[in-house]
Amino acid sequence: MREIAIDAIAAGGDGVGRDAGLVVFVPRTAPGDVVRARWASSGRFARGALVEVVRPAPDRVSPPCAHYREDRCGGCQLQHLGLPAQHGAKRQLVADALARIGRRTVDVASVVPSPNAWRYRRKLTLALRRGADGAWIAGLHPYDAPGDVFALRDCPITDERVVGVWRDVMAASTLFPRDADALRGAVRLLGDARDPNAPAAATFTLEGGARWARADEFLAAVPGIAGLWWAPDGGPRRLLRARGDAAAGASFAQVNAGMADRLHADVVAELRAVRPASLVDAYAGTGDVAVALAGDGARVTAIELDGDAAALAGERLAPFGGRVLAARVEDVLAGTLPAAAVLVNPPRTGLDAAAADVLERAAAGAFGAPPDVVVYVSCNPATLARDLGRMPSYGVRGATPYDMFPQTAHVETLVVLEPTTPDRHEVRT
Repeated sequence: MREIAIDAIAAGGDGVGRDAGLVVFVPRTAPGDVVRARWASSGRFARGALVEVVRPAPDRVSPPCAHYREDRCGGCQLQHLGLPAQHGAKRQLVADALARIGRRTVDVASVVPSPNAWRYRRKLTLALRRGADGAWIAGLHPYDAPGDVFALRDCPITDERVVGVWRDVMAASTLFPRDADALRGAVRLLGDARDPNAPAAATFTLEGGARWARADEFLAAVPGIAGLWWAPDGGPRRLLRARGDAAAGASFAQVNAGMADRLHADVVAELRAVRPASLVDAYAGTGDVAVALAGDGARVTAIELDGDAAALAGERLAPFGGRVLAARVEDVLAGTLPAAAVLVNPPRTGLDAAAADVLERAAAGAFGAPPDVVVYVSCNPATLARDLGRMPSYGVRGATPYDMFPQTAHVETLVVLEPTTPDRHEVRT
């Protein structure tokens, strides 16, 4: 056990300190803390365990969640930091990734705060374990014991209506598949659901088990569930029962609706600023941005691999003459160019190398006129930075982080790119 000063936050939310050249990552610490921790060195890096805060940082706060304090819940990573400090850490994470991985010196904007720092989540996924007495528990994993599950009583970053549906689900857990001892479930609020006093209507997705003989009884026992989905072991997810319009788009609702609205508005504004005659919306989901630009008169091509989302996007774009390609972006992107504007909103893994290569060649006019703008929405600063490093023919006009998931280390980033000449790699500001 040694004493160490913490001077930064790492990408996963751990505090970072240095001891005689060794970089030590210590969960649940804050920049400015002096702590005692245990660690075993492994080359130049070590992961430590916090023993005691000797001198707390000015930005340290008492986490309000009992599970965070007592069960070492891994769902949040930054509850021990005040919100301004969380925002500062996230801004620095984006800037550091762009500089270190992407070799881009970018003036990253201040973090756009979430309208709600608590009770914002409209979806909660829990691990389900059967105890020795046969009863099920639902919970999350300790950050330092990912194989364990503690029973969740409440989650203060989750909408109380979601938590309430989960309580009803567990009251009916004797009706889960009998051939499984470990399952996974997710409750998601349906529709707009912005008013916290409005009645809850939700979907429930259960993963695991080979046979669910009592699914109908389960749905009847939980009236708050409007749609019931099941993914059996080794099989695809399928809709078992739906009430009303629960089957339409239930999988595509935003987790943090208020923050998603702000990000959507900003993306649309950046695209409208160039008055594009044509747009390629890659990773389009159900087509929210594509529909907005098509309504302006742009010729829109949306690309979405998920069949259900692509079908819904196609229905929404049909009145405007837009088209949807249900395919991998890297397989079809080249065939959609040239376009005046391109939007990419990839998963955490970022762009496939082939897609990044297509965009890089597009900047040099390989498919006709280069795009006036490429808007990149990222949920992972590291893969964002890697992808920008693969596209040196674009300058960064702006980079703005969004606090989509307060109390966690996750950060969304909106980056606006403009093509430069192929031999100019400096950043535009």
